[in-house]
Amino acid sequence: MVDIQSGDTVARESPSSEADLLTEPATKNGTSAVHHRGGGSEVIGLRQVCRRFGESAAVEDLSLSIAAGEFFSLLGPSGCGKTTTLRLIAGFERPQAGRILLQGRDLTEAPPHRRPVNLVFQNYALFPHLSVWDNVAFGPRSQRLAEPEIRRRVGETLEVVRMSDLARRRPHQLSGGQQQRVALARALVNAPAALLLDEPLAALDPDLRRTMRSELKRIQREVGITFLLVTHDREEALSLSDRLAVLHQGRLEQVGSPRQLYDHPRSAVVASFLGAANLLPEGPGGRLRLLRPERLRLSANPPAAGERGLKARVRELAFQGATVEVRLCGADDLPLIAIDTHAALADDLSIGAELWCRWDPADTHLLEVPAP
Repeated sequence: MVDIQSGDTVARESPSSEADLLTEPATKNGTSAVHHRGGGSEVIGLRQVCRRFGESAAVEDLSLSIAAGEFFSLLGPSGCGKTTTLRLIAGFERPQAGRILLQGRDLTEAPPHRRPVNLVFQNYALFPHLSVWDNVAFGPRSQRLAEPEIRRRVGETLEVVRMSDLARRRPHQLSGGQQQRVALARALVNAPAALLLDEPLAALDPDLRRTMRSELKRIQREVGITFLLVTHDREEALSLSDRLAVLHQGRLEQVGSPRQLYDHPRSAVVASFLGAANLLPEGPGGRLRLLRPERLRLSANPPAAGERGLKARVRELAFQGATVEVRLCGADDLPLIAIDTHAALADDLSIGAELWCRWDPADTHLLEVPAP
């Protein structure tokens, strides 16, 4: 049995008002019970949407409300239903049940070209034989707009994505990041109500991904339209999103701001997917308490007054530059992780060392017990 010790009496658990504020995946009276926070009008609305492939449910009873001007992310592991959700919104898949609302209109049965959204594919899907300018102009030309209007739209959009100087190049003459900007410009030039992005940074190297994250956010703020991003990269979702939704096995686990979901996840699934997590047993009934690794302090001394702690043995050290990740094993093989700055840890810390793991009870969060 894990022996968690206290420097004094244990603080009583009080209800988390922030957790209560988080939006619920349930629906009521046929309308979504998931409300946006921004106060803008709803651009994308899903009402109890279901999509099955044979016996497998890719999306199950999904309700979401995404506001105008919001940067919203769908986050989850492979196979959780996030790309299927994006394709349902874009019109490339049809639900077996539920409704899809775009700008307040029920467009569940509408084909893709009748929907006020544009999709940026993971592979960019640029026309290799066309220049940057002509790739971006393809949409307005297909709408048979006047040539002066096409020149205005394309010129302004290339300015936004900072590709005006490369307008005459072909895709093979561009870097991965530049190709992505062209794909964004081609999607933005027709002024959609929402831009749908299917893991647009997945093909880029880590340094370029960080650069393009900043560019995505800048472009979204500049054009002011709704961006809906699908990703399995939690760092990407946390850094870019105004709000995000975590999907698991086709169902909505939780939706809220990045800080809400990171600090106050409802379940162990959300807690673990959004970052490294210490899941501490909390009495009978299988309840767990979340403690993030950056809140766990390692010490040779037992917990002080007001703290809690337990003894654990170091089993792995991972130097990560500015920080060190320390993996430990407590009683009953309880896995623990601490992340601290290199300077804050003892120079002689080594594998096999026995230490106290200490924390402030206020830094923990009680998770809900999963429904049977």
